[in-house]
Amino acid sequence: MWFRRPGVLSRLRRMARGEPGSYHTDGSISIVGLRKDFEEVTAVDGIDLDILPGEFFTLLGPSGCGKTTTLRMLAGFEQPTDGQIFIDGVDVAQTPAHKRPVNTVFQSYALFPHLDVEHNVAYGLRWRKDVDKHARASRVAKALDLVQLSGYGKRRPHQLSGGQQQRVALARALVLEPAVLLLDEPLGALDAKLRHSLRAELTALQREIGITFVFVTHDQEEALEMSNRLVVMDGGRIMQLGSPEEVYREPLNEFVADFLGVANLLDIECVSDTGLVRTIRYGEFTLEAQAPPGYDAGPGRAVIRPECVELAEAGLTGVNRLPGMVDRTVFLGSTTQVMVRLPQGAVVQSLVTNSAGTGTFTAGKPVTVCLPPEALRVLAASSDQHVAYAETG
Repeated sequence: MWFRRPGVLSRLRRMARGEPGSYHTDGSISIVGLRKDFEEVTAVDGIDLDILPGEFFTLLGPSGCGKTTTLRMLAGFEQPTDGQIFIDGVDVAQTPAHKRPVNTVFQSYALFPHLDVEHNVAYGLRWRKDVDKHARASRVAKALDLVQLSGYGKRRPHQLSGGQQQRVALARALVLEPAVLLLDEPLGALDAKLRHSLRAELTALQREIGITFVFVTHDQEEALEMSNRLVVMDGGRIMQLGSPEEVYREPLNEFVADFLGVANLLDIECVSDTGLVRTIRYGEFTLEAQAPPGYDAGPGRAVIRPECVELAEAGLTGVNRLPGMVDRTVFLGSTTQVMVRLPQGAVVQSLVTNSAGTGTFTAGKPVTVCLPPEALRVLAASSDQHVAYAETG
């Protein structure tokens, strides 16, 4: 990776330890009752959130969910209608942006076209009275070395590739030694291959230097790959908080299940529960599923991920087995997506590895569908979404 070179890692480790001239090692964030209204529209609806020092934390959701507005309030570009923002225990909700220990990397990079790379990176240091000309040049050189752009200082932005421009924007943010780095979809303008490469490098860099990163994206794959923890947002509210694995495997409501990855959703009837095991009915079939306590009996929905749906020859019986008919198949390279129609008309997807002989699952073939109880999960009703978050947050 671009920072794994002699001298660079040792400097990164000094930054993480908080030695003189290093980056801040705290960067804890606590958001309390944060709200933002734009005339008649509520963009952020009273969220509470704690972000740990040195964490790679992601705000994930569709356009208009409030994630970018939340980031802008953290940065100081928007003033909250109500609520508090604590950074390292200090409420900065009313503090001007330039006086907060944060810096921001934007999707557009916002580089000055008339300045060369060195002057772009040094721009924020011009207003720091505690950094003289010699120290400024030294810090700029180190920041460019950190992102492997040492020989590009005299180039203008238009002479750089998209990935190089992204690194200049990152160096400009890191040169100010922030306690918190805010990233507003910084990889969104790059092509898919370069985006995949840079997000791996960005994650590794964050883990080495230990700065708190708050990352905004609508890309589910980015969020799952890069985050220590993430929140899924919708309508200005937090739908679920947890590690990528927790949120993916244990969605609390239909929005999270459907937004984060591919989900098989079934209309079911909740019958009874014993601890975390729920007895449900799908048509005439009785199934077992997982559900947090407190779910009422009655109509509902259940979810299972395609990779958890198992297919076998028709006629097998047992727990959570249903008859089905292969509707169609889609070749995806290492796997094949098999679409199976169940009784009651629902279609579920199963991912089958091609080494397992997917040729046996052809359109029109009857099969047995197994929905493992540990992977089948009852979801909260839409009206209970915020309550479900509160119970786990």
